[in-house]
Amino acid sequence: MKSGVRGGIRAWVFAHKLVAVGAAAVVVGGGYYLTGWFGRGSEATRYVLAGVTRGTVVASVSGAGQVSALNQVEVKPKASGEVLSLPVREGQSVRAGGVLAQLDSNTAQKSVRDAEANVKSAQISLEKLRQPPDELSLTQAENAVTDANFSKQNAQNDLEKGYEDGFTLAADAFVDLPGVMLGLDGIVNGTTLNGSQNNADAYYDLIKLQKPSGDQFRDLATAAYQSARAAYDKNLDAYKNASRFSATSTIETLVGGTYASAKSISEAIRNTKNFLDLVNDVLTSKPGTRIPSLLAAHESNLQSYIGTVNSHISSLLAALTAIQNGKDGVANAARTITERMQALAKLKAGADPLDVASQQLSLTQRENALRDARETLADYSVRAPFDGIVAKLNAKKGDEASQGTAIATLITSQQTVAISLNEVDVGKVRLGAKATLTFDAIPDLTATGSVVQIDAIGTVTQGVVNYGVTIALDTQDGRVKPGMSVSAMVVTDMRQDVLTVPNAALKAQGNMHYVQVARGVEAGVAGQSSAQGMLLALPPQRQAVTIGLSNDAVTELTSGVKEGDVVVTREITPSAQTQTAQQAGGNAFRLPGAGGGGGVIFRR
Repeated sequence: MKSGVRGGIRAWVFAHKLVAVGAAAVVVGGGYYLTGWFGRGSEATRYVLAGVTRGTVVASVSGAGQVSALNQVEVKPKASGEVLSLPVREGQSVRAGGVLAQLDSNTAQKSVRDAEANVKSAQISLEKLRQPPDELSLTQAENAVTDANFSKQNAQNDLEKGYEDGFTLAADAFVDLPGVMLGLDGIVNGTTLNGSQNNADAYYDLIKLQKPSGDQFRDLATAAYQSARAAYDKNLDAYKNASRFSATSTIETLVGGTYASAKSISEAIRNTKNFLDLVNDVLTSKPGTRIPSLLAAHESNLQSYIGTVNSHISSLLAALTAIQNGKDGVANAARTITERMQALAKLKAGADPLDVASQQLSLTQRENALRDARETLADYSVRAPFDGIVAKLNAKKGDEASQGTAIATLITSQQTVAISLNEVDVGKVRLGAKATLTFDAIPDLTATGSVVQIDAIGTVTQGVVNYGVTIALDTQDGRVKPGMSVSAMVVTDMRQDVLTVPNAALKAQGNMHYVQVARGVEAGVAGQSSAQGMLLALPPQRQAVTIGLSNDAVTELTSGVKEGDVVVTREITPSAQTQTAQQAGGNAFRLPGAGGGGGVIFRR
């Protein structure tokens, strides 16, 4: 009895255990699949973004060296030219920026004047572009539209006259062409020569013994007549069905058809006359042969027909040309009206933003050119890079100075640093360039200075050419001792208030550079883009750009984008997430406690 009860309890527990296990399996499996379903969004490509901003781009080169023990610097001019004056003498104290020598700068002054004029011209063009249109310009543009409408009306009048004249000329042709066709038919197909056969065959019979090949002329004449007859009959039907009030297309077709049939008739007359001329020549060449009197009459009639038909051909061609010119005139006038109306609308709307931006860019470029010209002009004044004493003058008035030759030697209590640059970097450095210096022995000290000397001749060490560069410190610090190791960063170029993007956003394809612009994303959102990236509603759009100055972090863009655009700096593809999902799909979830110790296994 007890064993029976125990068996029943075990059975009840086992049955309910299976139900519990099954319910748990459904929950776990469903949750796993739902997680996989909703996790698919993470498999989309994500983008790390950055904004196109205005800023300063500084390019620089780096070098290492030591603090100099001798504070003596040879001052070399930045330009070449004749020495016009030396306002100092040996042993004289000079202040930083004082003029040591003045070189001939006529060419540089002219360049500055030209650059100033170019800037002024660009400023005037930009100002004119921004101003609203004046009354005179509006009146002139409106008059241009009115003139174009008059021209179109005149062209339409000419075209209508062309159709009218064309119909008249076609009607005139049908006054003469029926008689010509009747006469030509009588000459070719009539039987007036011997009454028993048509004239073409009868004429050939007169010469076939002397000129058997004359049948070719006869056949050409009869075939040309049949062709002319077919064209004439078709054209005659068209003429009967047309009037001056017919559609212009009908009149144009009538004039063209009359012109074509007149040419066909002219060709038939010419072939017939050639045949009769052959007959006359053969009969005349045989003495004693009687020449039919009708032959001369036929040839005379043919000559008359030629004049009549050719006159109509000329008139009809002129009519067709006038019609075509009229149609072209109307079309051209319509295009002119459209263009002038668009020009008037554009004038009323004011300057196109793209035109303003283009002119602003032109002004900026000319201002940069003026700044460069002024800097070049300043190079013709050789100035002391620091306070000191003129130890030696190496030139005199009238000498030719060059960039590689020292013009004076200065001695100063100011500390200097000598660094070494390779042949690539030294070409980017100019006298007066600013530098930032750090010292190995004084980690907390950062000093500034200016380049005061660049060696003209380099030294070769193990096949590498290096040039010495001397930098004068702007301030003195007692901790700086001669011989200390120095690292220097020399500014080679700087652009202020320019559009910049991170270098990671810039891509190249051949000689073209481009960025990927994120569409529908505001500039402020770019700053929220984390290393994990963002999802975009629209795919990025490739945009070609023109690059300017760059450094290790950012690049200047001179065209292709505008401030506030958002660009892609990195794409995060779903490959890693896909691999993770695939690995998860190969694993199994085991629910312990279900039969045989193996548990229930779910796979996806």
